[in-house]
Amino acid sequence: MVTDPIADYLTRVRNAIKANHRVVTIPASNIKKEITKVLFDKGYIQNYKFEEDSVQGTIKIALKYNPVSKEPAILHLERVSKPGLRKYTQAEGVPRVLNGLGIAILSTSKGVITDKEAKNLNVGGEVLCYVY
Repeated sequence: MVTDPIADYLTRVRNAIKANHRVVTIPASNIKKEITKVLFDKGYIQNYKFEEDSVQGTIKIALKYNPVSKEPAILHLERVSKPGLRKYTQAEGVPRVLNGLGIAILSTSKGVITDKEAKNLNVGGEVLCYVY
């Protein structure tokens, strides 16, 4: 049994990138689907597909690589808020990742959004992870 499904999601993506896989399959949940949509919208993954084959369903993610240098689009994935220590932020204290070059994914009252969108909407929430 997985006690932290978001950390499991990030670890599966991280391991697939290190092994130079093109596609990674992950058990689905609503929060994982929202994180996947944010990663796609911000250009960190090439494509995704939600499959409802079992009770839980799966997410298939096509990872993005530079065609010339074979460098992955995601260089770093870091879980911030953990089940043992949740990290929350107010609208004024939303973190900047790599001085604005990366993104922080937050779970807010407006849904799962990036740090820039949270600042524009003036909302805070739980900081799920950093991506760059």
